[in-house]
Amino acid sequence: MDVLLLLQESPPLFYGTAGILGLVVGSFLNVVIHRLPIILNRQWAEQCCEHLELEPEAAAEDTPFNLVTPASRCPECGHRIGALENIPVLSYLVLKGRCRICATRISPRYPVIELATATLSIITVMHFGFTIQAAMALVFTWTIIPLCMIDYDCQLLPDTMTLPLLWFGLGLSVWNIFVDSQSSIFGAIAGYLSLWLVFQLFRLATGKEGMGFGDFKLLAAIGAWTGWQLLPIVILFSSAVGAVIGISLILLKGHDRSQPLPFGPFLASAGWITLLWGQDILTLYLH
Repeated sequence: MDVLLLLQESPPLFYGTAGILGLVVGSFLNVVIHRLPIILNRQWAEQCCEHLELEPEAAAEDTPFNLVTPASRCPECGHRIGALENIPVLSYLVLKGRCRICATRISPRYPVIELATATLSIITVMHFGFTIQAAMALVFTWTIIPLCMIDYDCQLLPDTMTLPLLWFGLGLSVWNIFVDSQSSIFGAIAGYLSLWLVFQLFRLATGKEGMGFGDFKLLAAIGAWTGWQLLPIVILFSSAVGAVIGISLILLKGHDRSQPLPFGPFLASAGWITLLWGQDILTLYLH
């Protein structure tokens, strides 16, 4: 209790703690981003083997692979990364972005995600202050970061993340943490059905699928957190940014129009902005 009181009375300490916690969480999110798609692919392969009554591969049975096991290793030389080599950002700088044993280059994306998580965490607690909303908004923030990156890498929004985010948002509405239950429930329904309707109309018009079902679930989750009233802001922001980036990629980098552009990162980013400033944006627009 003394620690909580100290954090409450000292905003700089509170923000600094949020930043450090964000760095640590960001390091774990790097693991989630890398491993969760592999875990899901293995599970799907096992389910297919079970359905077809085939024997699963021995490697899949004997080698445990989850978010904790095995320990992180260099993909080139197999060197096990120790605790001192896994300090967020600092270890990357000390090692100059290379493996300590074989000097293989380490992707700068790892410290970037750690710094991004810390930065967004600080912004979140600065906005909400020392409140229950800040704690819950951190959960939202830490969930959408891996969702963005996994969708960017694999065009996949895992149900194991979107559905808990949806139910958590609905649960918070019981205590009016962000919105009341009615707004949250209708937000989830409207979020899902709005993109589902766009999906169906696009398929009828073109014979193609314009987006995945994961996008429906993600917008439903965002609607559960923000309420149905702010969903137009989420849809407007995500569509506008997605259109600008898509056109820019086509014009500047010759992006193939037939190649899908993941919509999840735009939805998640718009959802985060709306959770923090959506009501201010709506008030500014109305007045």
